[in-house]
Amino acid sequence: MRFDLHVHSCFSKDSNSDPASILEYAKINGLDGVAICDHDTREGGLVCSRLAKETNSDIIVIPGIEVTSSKGHILVLDPKGDIESGMTPEETIERARELGAVVIIPHPFKITSHGIGYVDGLDADAVEVLNSRCVTGFANNKARNVTGVLGFPQVGGSDSHEAKMVGCSYTEIDATDRTLESALEAIRNGKVKPGGKRTPVSHVLKQVVVGRIKKAKKALGKA
Repeated sequence: MRFDLHVHSCFSKDSNSDPASILEYAKINGLDGVAICDHDTREGGLVCSRLAKETNSDIIVIPGIEVTSSKGHILVLDPKGDIESGMTPEETIERARELGAVVIIPHPFKITSHGIGYVDGLDADAVEVLNSRCVTGFANNKARNVTGVLGFPQVGGSDSHEAKMVGCSYTEIDATDRTLESALEAIRNGKVKPGGKRTPVSHVLKQVVVGRIKKAKKALGKA
């Protein structure tokens, strides 16, 4: 199966992608599933999962969170509860395990996107080595080289903040059957392979502008 394991919805402060559009473009772009990983909330994933069931979509939705740890971002897939931000990466992962979640370290060496800067010693199921929003190949290549030496399973994700870009990068998952549970188990067992390409720079810049406008509107609303 082909999954995009790093998708943002409008429940992230820097994205306007609504759940219906994410499901639509996931289908158009040839995916079997998506993991909705909004910043420090799993609400978007839960909403998208419900919508997929209500509309009989054949896209498998993994509710997740992109948790802001004290050193950077960590993807937590299918946690059975919320995770507070600001803990150390090790504490964040420990909490994720308590909630039965799968843990992925996203863009570890992309400092401009809160990469944590290391992976050695972390109890992660996989590391994202192909992030579509990396404008150059440096961060992805370093992640691929480091995780290759350390033996971490490698995955890809679009990190899309725009629905059209869902699936630009993805993960091939060798699952036993077409279910959420089987997909998660395959990730835990390292039966994954990254694929896809980087997002065009014009779309990355557009996403940045949209994010800043959304943040500004929110700030004005609180003023």
